[in-house]
Amino acid sequence: MKATITSKGQITIPAKVRRKLNLRPGQILEFDEEAPYLKATKVFDPSEMYGAIGCCRGRAPADSAEEWLIKTRGEVALPEDSNAHGD
Repeated sequence: MKATITSKGQITIPAKVRRKLNLRPGQILEFDEEAPYLKATKVFDPSEMYGAIGCCRGRAPADSAEEWLIKTRGEVALPEDSNAHGD
C-alpha cells in the first residue's frame, strides 16, 4: 500500500489502514522523530479516557493511563529495525 506526499508535506492514510487502526477525522497523531522509520501514535486525553471508564474508578488495574492501556490491550509490537530504511 502506498501514499504520495504532497508539496505541503501531507499524505492521505489509505481507508483500509484508517479502518484497521480506527482512525477518525480530527484524530491527533504524534510522530516519533527518534524512530528510524515513520512512526505515529494516536494521541488521547487521559481525562476523557478516565471519564469513559469512570465505573472502574478505584478498581482500575493500573495507576496511569499508559499502564491501563498496556494491561487492557497488551504491549504494542513494533516492527524490526532491519527493514527501517525500506531495504
